[in-house]
Amino acid sequence: MKIGIAADHAGFEQKNQLLIQLRSAGFEVSDYGAHFYDAEDDYPDKVLPLATAIAAGEVERGIAVCGSGVGVSIAANKVAGVRAALITESYSAHQGVEHDAMNLLCIGARVIGPALSLEIALAFLSARYAGEERFERRLQKVIALENNKGL
Repeated sequence: MKIGIAADHAGFEQKNQLLIQLRSAGFEVSDYGAHFYDAEDDYPDKVLPLATAIAAGEVERGIAVCGSGVGVSIAANKVAGVRAALITESYSAHQGVEHDAMNLLCIGARVIGPALSLEIALAFLSARYAGEERFERRLQKVIALENNKGL
C-alpha cells in the first residue's frame, strides 16, 4: 500500500519518526513535507499536497500531523475525496477505515506521544474497508454531500 505523510512545524519531529518507523515496517511512504523545520509554516499549506495526492489516487492513505491534529483534519476535509479524522486511540483508527472508509489519519503531536502515534498508525494502515451495505450506503451519502448533491 502506498501511503503519504505530512506535517507542519508542530508535527515535524513526530512525522519524521513515523516516516522512519513505517518504512522500517515495510510500508512505501511518500513524504509530502514539511521537509525542514519552519516555525512560521501553516498547516493548510502542509496538508494540501497530501490531501490532493489522496484524492488523485497517488497514495491510498495518508497520515497528517500537527500540534493538536485538529487543523490538518479541518483543512484536509475540504478536499473532495478525502475522509480525514483526528484519532487519539487505536480502536477508532481501524474502525474509521472499516466502517467509514477513512483515508487520512490526523494525529496531534502535542497531544499523544510517538509510541501511541505508531500504534494508531499501524491500526489505521492494517484496517480494510468492510464495504457492507450499511457502510456503503452511508459512504455514498457522504460523497453526495461532498458533491453538493445533498442527501
